[in-house]
Amino acid sequence: MEDVNEKVNIVLSERTKYYIDREEKYSAHNYHPLPVVLNKGEGVYVWDVDGKRYYDFLSGYSAVNQGHCHPHIIQALTDQAALLTLTSRAFHSDVFGEYAEFLTKTFGFDKMLPMNSGAEAVETAIKIARKWGYQKKGIAQNRAKVITASENFHGRTINIVSFSTDETAKNDFGPFVEGYVTVPYNDLEALGNALQDKDVVAFLVEPIQGEAGVVVPDEGYLAKAFALCQENNVLFIADEIQTGLCRTGKLLACDYEDVHPNMLILGKALSGGTMPISAVLADDEVMLCLKPGEHGSTYGGSPLASKVAIASLQVLLEGNMADNAYKMGVYFRERLKAIQHPYIQEIRGKGLLNALVIQHENDNAAWDLCLLLKEKGLLAKPTHGNKIRFAPPLVITKEQIDECLAIIEQCLNLLD
Repeated sequence: MEDVNEKVNIVLSERTKYYIDREEKYSAHNYHPLPVVLNKGEGVYVWDVDGKRYYDFLSGYSAVNQGHCHPHIIQALTDQAALLTLTSRAFHSDVFGEYAEFLTKTFGFDKMLPMNSGAEAVETAIKIARKWGYQKKGIAQNRAKVITASENFHGRTINIVSFSTDETAKNDFGPFVEGYVTVPYNDLEALGNALQDKDVVAFLVEPIQGEAGVVVPDEGYLAKAFALCQENNVLFIADEIQTGLCRTGKLLACDYEDVHPNMLILGKALSGGTMPISAVLADDEVMLCLKPGEHGSTYGGSPLASKVAIASLQVLLEGNMADNAYKMGVYFRERLKAIQHPYIQEIRGKGLLNALVIQHENDNAAWDLCLLLKEKGLLAKPTHGNKIRFAPPLVITKEQIDECLAIIEQCLNLLD
């Protein structure tokens, strides 16, 4: 890293250093951010405290699909914030029903359950699946199992990391929660074998594994996995927190194979990046297994969250952002492949969820490349060592893609 700093003359301003040092002193060290301090965003751009503009190629891990500070979403946020922000679900509000109807009709489910963070929504889906298993499938109490895929990322709670295969997520956090079976991702034979266990209630899967480095399964994997689940009376739970809401070129990544999951988990871009909003959707047979008092959230489904989520979905749908993500994604990957740089090992993705796999003798090459990209005005972050995720807001244009590709090629040539 020091060599790269010297090569591209990375010098932090006193202002930038002040903010980073203060954060380092008072905040837990659970993240390793790039050395940039941001204070403004608009569309595909963000600005740092020194006024430098960058392309945002992370989009808040796909929470900002609509672009930073989209005016329609911000207007909905401020209008509702001036009226009523929170009632808790102890009382009804005049906007939650509108949100519930809009979400369920958009995605084709009977019911939705509102939560806040993605991890909360994953926990919720697991609880519902277990409840369904006991009440509908007839599994003996405390025997329910959920199948998960290796290299998954569904959040960081103790329960969720219990079925993680990432040792960094698990080291020194045990003991862990039981009731999970892990099979290799993209392996239908292993899934089929695991489904023979009559205590299995659900298969929880990411249609594309984002944190693992944008791992796209074989064509037909999702449809066949769904069919196997239905044959064995097992719920297929799609975690579309990162892949959903137009990111991959369709409203949901599952739409590529016409899979309508038994349960759908949404988050991130459900708020356009303004606040934590997530949701679980299912039909009545599954969702109504929950009774009053068995699950809830103080902030889930608040008036503020309801209005923001409606606006965020409207922006995605009315702006045809799935279509733009599809077209720009195809263009981006084709142009990136045309660079034919020796440090490019693999390019993969769908829509505007893409990854560049770096082939370099230096184990820190992906991080070093991200530092170079930052200096040239593009922000991205490595995941799992040598993989860099490229996921700009879905409003990006062809001309902006061209400018970003030029930056990427220039920085690849600077990487030693």
